Amino acid sequence: MKPLLVKDIRKLLQGELITGSELWKVRDAIYYNRHDLTNRHTLMFVSRNDSVNWNEINNKGPSLVISDMPASEFKKALPNTTVIKVASLVQSYWKFIDYYRGLFQIPVVTITGTCGKTTTKDMIKHILSKDRNVQASISSKNEPRRSFPYLMGIDERTDAAVFEHGLGNTGNIKHQCMIYQPTIGIITNIGVHHLDGCKNLEGYIKAKSEIVGGIREGGTLILNADDENTKNVPLQSFKGKIIYFGIGMRADFRASKIKFSHRGMKFQFHVSSKTYEAFIPGYGEHQVYNALAALAAVHEMGMDIKEAISRLRTYKNMTRHLEFSSGIGGSTIIDDTWTNNPTSVEAALKVLDSIGKGKNVILVLGDINRLGNFEKKYHCEIGSLVARRNIHTLITIGAKAEDIAKQAIKDGSRANVYMFKDVNGINDILDPHLDDKAILLIKGPMSSRSMIDFANSLKEKQSLR
Repeated sequence: MKPLLVKDIRKLLQGELITGSELWKVRDAIYYNRHDLTNRHTLMFVSRNDSVNWNEINNKGPSLVISDMPASEFKKALPNTTVIKVASLVQSYWKFIDYYRGLFQIPVVTITGTCGKTTTKDMIKHILSKDRNVQASISSKNEPRRSFPYLMGIDERTDAAVFEHGLGNTGNIKHQCMIYQPTIGIITNIGVHHLDGCKNLEGYIKAKSEIVGGIREGGTLILNADDENTKNVPLQSFKGKIIYFGIGMRADFRASKIKFSHRGMKFQFHVSSKTYEAFIPGYGEHQVYNALAALAAVHEMGMDIKEAISRLRTYKNMTRHLEFSSGIGGSTIIDDTWTNNPTSVEAALKVLDSIGKGKNVILVLGDINRLGNFEKKYHCEIGSLVARRNIHTLITIGAKAEDIAKQAIKDGSRANVYMFKDVNGINDILDPHLDDKAILLIKGPMSSRSMIDFANSLKEKQSLR
């Protein structure tokens, strides 16, 4: 955070100094009881409804409390704490955010999508970080409550920022955009997820579309030209620049001649009537789409495209994102336990269509959560996708995933099909089949610690290089 003088903050918020000194600088900011108080010199927004630990606040002093609580509560403040009373905490919070964001005239990229958010974000950060100081959200920790601390991570040394949007319910992306005020917004794709919070697919598309209205005036929107649901995002009110990526001729940033190669994807990259040879670590056509979105973003930020392609070659694919490892008995294990939704399952199956040729393909699939009233429908659709493929063994884990197995059987799958409530006993089925002819994909929700541990147990200590 850029240090700010307490006196200037009081003037900005038109607050009343109740106690303490205002002649020191704040170096961190949180919303009390939503974020941990870990640092000294911290500004904290404290609601009148909060239960306040004044000793904790004082021990981290000097501390600054901004609050609209009754004057009687302020009497509990201790000497190392400065208190400023405001008329409305909510208005003061947003006024402070607008002021702080306005201090930095830097490119800020935010990303939403059913799949590829974290990977695209990390690709952008990787490409930029060689010669720029980049503030970014951590891993896939993208919940709305994290947005304020991420914004506070921007300081005088920051050259660019890139964040991903979390979506659990309608309004989440709008809220985050109000904090980040992005100059560039990306929608990687829109599949099916979080239908419990968005009611149905139409509601989910609407929730994803909130990013369009959240981009700063004159900003840029980067869209997947080939994604059918993205075509339903309303763009009539958007006044900025729109860039498309994909493999069709409509795309401004386009890939062709996509091929699986050693440890990644080769493709030709087309932009502005020029063609480049490109490579991205990690398997799957979806990985190429992520790379196209990242290249479009960094090019929009002024980076030379040839240099960006060169840097992309050294990107390190994320763990548990279709991560290939050497497994028991010489088998190949594909760990895709980072996330689980119908779109990502289909992407993983497409990778197996190429990588699994001539192999005994084994699928271990877990429950897909957050599908609301559409759980059975989409689990059954995955069962149909499995049935159309040459699968040796299908194992499902969990009550919801049973519908995958039942539909695969109904559709005439020739796989050996097994249904388990949990991971116990699965090794008895797998062990006879794990040899150098076997390739096993394990895919489940990141909330399933047991599936993550089970995936790790199937790997040899040394991953494939």
